[in-house]
Amino acid sequence: MRTSPSTRRERSVRESIVPVRTPYRLDLTAVALRRLSTNVIDTFEAGTFRRLLGDPLAPTTVSVEQTTPDALTVRLEGPDAGALDPVALVRRLLGGDVDLAPFYAGAAGVPWLDRIAVGARGVRPPRYPSLWETICNAIVYQQISIHAAGAILRRTIERYARPVEMHGVRLYPFPAPHTLLDAERDDLRAAGLSVNKVDSLKAVAAAIESGELDETALEDLPTPQLVEALVAHKGIGPWTAAVIALRGFGRLDIFPMKDSGATALLRSLSGDPSIEVEPIIDALVPQQGMLYYHLLLGRLAASGEVQLSR
Repeated sequence: MRTSPSTRRERSVRESIVPVRTPYRLDLTAVALRRLSTNVIDTFEAGTFRRLLGDPLAPTTVSVEQTTPDALTVRLEGPDAGALDPVALVRRLLGGDVDLAPFYAGAAGVPWLDRIAVGARGVRPPRYPSLWETICNAIVYQQISIHAAGAILRRTIERYARPVEMHGVRLYPFPAPHTLLDAERDDLRAAGLSVNKVDSLKAVAAAIESGELDETALEDLPTPQLVEALVAHKGIGPWTAAVIALRGFGRLDIFPMKDSGATALLRSLSGDPSIEVEPIIDALVPQQGMLYYHLLLGRLAASGEVQLSR
């Protein structure tokens, strides 16, 4: 069993006030990151967003509350509390400084989308905290329903991560690449992963462990070149690469096309069974990726799972 030197470090606590661009809604941004209420990595309870970061064997807890319309209170508890930058965390995880004026200008010309955008005003594009977590989510969610994928990912996390109880909430760290690389294939299959997805996750884990997949190097690439670099790896096609670019690198200039679920949802929310995706995307350039999050929020609002403003 692998061990980590961070398990021997002392816990520390750090609290900071981080300003955000207004209007801002932590609740909707957390929902956009979580995607499903069954998510055991990112939690949102009683107005507080929580998750674990750092070494899965000795993680640091991140707790975020919106204390004023223009600021978040970030509390870090754990071995890496002193090393983590709360401003950088809010910017990456919760999109605190993103200006969405171009998206709102485009959405204003699409009446059904404008209604959702106005109701969801304050949501920001979240990002997963690591390339590994981003790719895992993207691969698991390939070609199956959002609820089926969420259940499979949850079973995988619960099988390979050790939970932490914090303020009455059970939190799970995201398993490290080497954990799934070392995992037995039959055990991963038992969680519901297909043979192809097991192979893809192990290939990605190996590439990240070896440095072949390096987030810092990818970060500097323009979006088309980023997608090209990602699809060179096993299990990452154009749709998956687009999701990774959007949810992992914050590239709002891309929308995951050829997604039958997104197309069906767009037609349902618009009330037009014959509506096409491409003209909507064109109207939202250069922030067409925000359509992804607004379709998600529109679906959740329609089912009563979230409350948009009126």
